[in-house]
Amino acid sequence: MHVLTVLDHPNPTSFSAAAATRFMEGAQAAGHTVELADLHAEGFNPLWTMQDAEGDETPADVRLEQDRIARADAICLVFPLFWWGMPSMTKGWVDRVWSWGWAYDQLDDPELSLQRPRTGVLLIPAGARSDEIERDGYGQALDTTWTRGTFGYFGWSPRQMELLCGSTGSLDRRRALLDRCQQIGLTLPEPSGGTGPAAG
Repeated sequence: MHVLTVLDHPNPTSFSAAAATRFMEGAQAAGHTVELADLHAEGFNPLWTMQDAEGDETPADVRLEQDRIARADAICLVFPLFWWGMPSMTKGWVDRVWSWGWAYDQLDDPELSLQRPRTGVLLIPAGARSDEIERDGYGQALDTTWTRGTFGYFGWSPRQMELLCGSTGSLDRRRALLDRCQQIGLTLPEPSGGTGPAAG
């Protein structure tokens, strides 16, 4: 498979960047080809504009990202958990790139992705402990919003969300999380036939 990793972090030495690197190392060890979209390093503009909204002509930077996606059989998004959501760069990338008429058509068939099935992975460094996230229901809320919602419309099947809890913790904890990222890359499943939010 060809695996696209999309990284959102302004610091190239961040834990998020290390997680993306280890994931790609695992994917390469499994025999996959890899491609990195480092949104900050490449200067992607996350601002949704009138040109995006009107949809008459796809902006050049969006077309570049869509071409990357077209090459990919699997996509991994790596971004830190901010206020129980995505940082603005990731949210803008989702808003602008996975556009109506290219990724989905909610009027024609609200449950159908216009994209072919792709394996999807979210690697999300989080400072909070896993027991805190689960106790307060945040994990289930994120799973519902992202893996069952947003990325279902993008044709991701199967899809997986991995909260890297304790990423600001001890060195041993951070090493264990990075090993987990590599293992996820090493064991990526092939895309399946799901095409909507209920699939995957």
